[in-house]
Amino acid sequence: MTPSASAGTWKLGDLTVNRIGLGAMRLTGRAAFTGDVSGDVSGDRERSIAVLRRAVELGVNHIDTAAFYFSPRLSANELINRALAPYPDDLVITTKVWPARTPSGDWWWATPEQLRGQVEENLRQLGRDHLDVVNLRVPPSERTGSIAGHFAALAALRDAGLIRHLGVSNVTPAQLAEAVAIAPVVCVQNPFGIGAPAGQRELLRICGEQGIAFVPFFAIAGAGREAGAIAAEDETVLAVARAHGATPAQVRLAWTLRQDPHVLAIPGTGDPAHLEENVAAGALALSEDEMERLASIG
Repeated sequence: MTPSASAGTWKLGDLTVNRIGLGAMRLTGRAAFTGDVSGDVSGDRERSIAVLRRAVELGVNHIDTAAFYFSPRLSANELINRALAPYPDDLVITTKVWPARTPSGDWWWATPEQLRGQVEENLRQLGRDHLDVVNLRVPPSERTGSIAGHFAALAALRDAGLIRHLGVSNVTPAQLAEAVAIAPVVCVQNPFGIGAPAGQRELLRICGEQGIAFVPFFAIAGAGREAGAIAAEDETVLAVARAHGATPAQVRLAWTLRQDPHVLAIPGTGDPAHLEENVAAGALALSEDEMERLASIG
């Protein structure tokens, strides 16, 4: 068994993935998502390529990316293409659309008619003739609005053969229901981890009932979000980590994966050592008492 398979598998539609995957955001440095392209914040190209290749060696067959993951010198999609093409048959690459960034890092949000251009941009950068999974990433301004127009446009691109499966990201339960009524949804990417509020837990439950993969982001970073894990870690997390000779990040990943078999993990890193630690978290066995103690963190 490869290390990434230690936590088991789940299906994204007809595509089987190991539950521990890799997020590509940090491969390009911290500017990949914040939009800050000032200063020397880019990642190291050869190291990032080595991380991707090592991930596949460890059994990672689910990589999450986006065309807007780029820094002054590096693009996540281009790194994936350079490191892994021709792609392994079992590798599933998930991307996301609706947000986009100009070369200077400014954000803009696509209309339904502009989504095809974003999909084609991902296809070009990745060197693919279709995308395995495309998530509709809902902007903060639309958290209570309708996503029907945008999701229907993606469904049409799926029908045209450009996309194999569809997902949604940063959604409410009502928006998920709206999407499911238009076309099958194979995954939901939303924030979740230790200390998650009740609303985030509710969406995890809904996904489980419908057989939809729940793929949390910020499972390690928590309140640190795009900036990474906060420096002042919770003492309960630290105590559990010491008991297992593990890192706090591994404890957070292990706890998240234990929530339910339909929960996946896509921890991001540009560091080979962190990659090894993240993948190893799938084999970390937390006791029921530890799970309860961690769940009590508010």
